[in-house]
Amino acid sequence: MTLPLCLVGLWCVPTGLMEYSLISHNRYARSFSPVKKKLLLLGIMLFLWVYMAYSCVGYCSTMPSMMVDYRAKETQTAGKRTDNSGVDLMSKLLSKPQGWVDLETDYDEPPIRTASRDLLNDEVEIDRTEDWDEIRGEQKSPDQSPMSSFSNGSGSKKLPQAIIIGVKKGGTRALLEFLRVHPDIRAVGAEPHFFDRNYDNGLDWYRDLMPKTLEGQITMEKTPSYFVTREAPARISAMSRDTKLIVVVRDPVTRAISDYTQTLSKKPDIPTFESLTFRNRTTGLIDTSWSAIQIGIYAKHLENWLQYFPMSQILFVSGERLISDPAGELGRVQDFLGLKRIITDKHFYFNQTKGFPCLKKAEGSSKPHCLGKTKGRTHPNINPEVVQRLRDFYRPFNMKFYQMTGHNFGWD
Repeated sequence: MTLPLCLVGLWCVPTGLMEYSLISHNRYARSFSPVKKKLLLLGIMLFLWVYMAYSCVGYCSTMPSMMVDYRAKETQTAGKRTDNSGVDLMSKLLSKPQGWVDLETDYDEPPIRTASRDLLNDEVEIDRTEDWDEIRGEQKSPDQSPMSSFSNGSGSKKLPQAIIIGVKKGGTRALLEFLRVHPDIRAVGAEPHFFDRNYDNGLDWYRDLMPKTLEGQITMEKTPSYFVTREAPARISAMSRDTKLIVVVRDPVTRAISDYTQTLSKKPDIPTFESLTFRNRTTGLIDTSWSAIQIGIYAKHLENWLQYFPMSQILFVSGERLISDPAGELGRVQDFLGLKRIITDKHFYFNQTKGFPCLKKAEGSSKPHCLGKTKGRTHPNINPEVVQRLRDFYRPFNMKFYQMTGHNFGWD
C-alpha cells in the first residue's frame, strides 16, 4: 500500500509517485555529465560567434580598410603590386548578398539643368574625386562585398579578348561601366593607351595592367583613341587576330561639339567653336585637321581597320541608343561577345535630371550609380548655320559609313 507524503499546509503526494520523480531526475542528471555540459556550452558559444560574425560582415565590408582592389598598382613604377593577402577569409565566405535598394528614397537628384547637355562624356577627369581614382582612373566600389573581393583575387591575368576601340565622346565610358555588371566580364578601369602611346612597353607590361580572370571570363579594356590611330589595327592584329572590337559611334556633329565642350571646360581661353571649325570662314571650308572634326569621319578610319579585321569581328554600338535603349544595345554587345544576356532592363533606370540611364546597382555596390559629375556639361550656343554646314560636310561620309556597316544610324 502506498502512503501519501504530505507537506504541511500544502498538498500530499503518494510516496510511489515521489520515488518515480526522484528516479527520473537522477536519470536526467546522469544524462548530462560535466563533459556533455561543456560541449553543449561550447556549441552554443560557437553558434553565437558565427551569428555575430555573419551579422557584422555586411557592415564591415563597407569600410575602406576591408576593401580589396585587385587592380591596385600603387607602386607600379617600381614594379611592385599591392598585396591583398591580408583580407580575412572568413569575412569573405560569410558575406551577405545585398538586395536592390529603393531608388526613390536612396538616390539624391542633383540640381536640374535645362540647357543642352553632353550626355556621354567619356573622359575620366582628374578632379572627379568621388567616383574615380585620381591616378588610375578606375571606378571605386565603396560597397564592394568581401565575397566579390575574394573572387576577384583569384584567376590569372590575360591579354584582352575584346577591346572598345572608340570613339572619343561617343559613350565608351558608359558602355564599359554597364558591361562591368556582367559576371563574365572583367575590365580594367583606366585607359591603357597601349596600342597608341605605350606600345614600346611590350605585351607583358600590357598584360600586367589587366584584372585577373577565371576560366570562361572575358578580359576587356577601352581606349577610344585606338580607332583613329593608324598603327593600332596592325598592332592589335599582331597580338591576336581573334580580338573582338567594339566601336561606340555618335552623331559626328554632336560628338564634335561635345569634344569642344570638354576642352573648353579645361581651357576657357581657347578660340570659339566656329573659328576652329572653318579653315576659311568666307568660303565655308571645313578644317579637317582639327581632331574634333577628323574623328567624326568614321568611314575613313574604318577602312584602315578592315585591312586587318573582318567586319564580323567589329561591332558598332549606337551612342544614341545607348541612352534611349541601354538594355537593347547591351543585349547586342553580349551576343557579340558570346555571353548570356544577363544585363537587361532591370539593371537600369532613366535619370530625368541627368537625361541618361543609370545603373540601379553598379559592380560591387548596393547603391544606384550614375556616371560622374561631369556628365551633363552644358554645351555652348553654336550658330545654327555652322551646325548645318557641318551636317552637310559629314553627310557623304555618313552615307558611306552606313553602307560599310550595313546599318543606318539616322544622323541625317
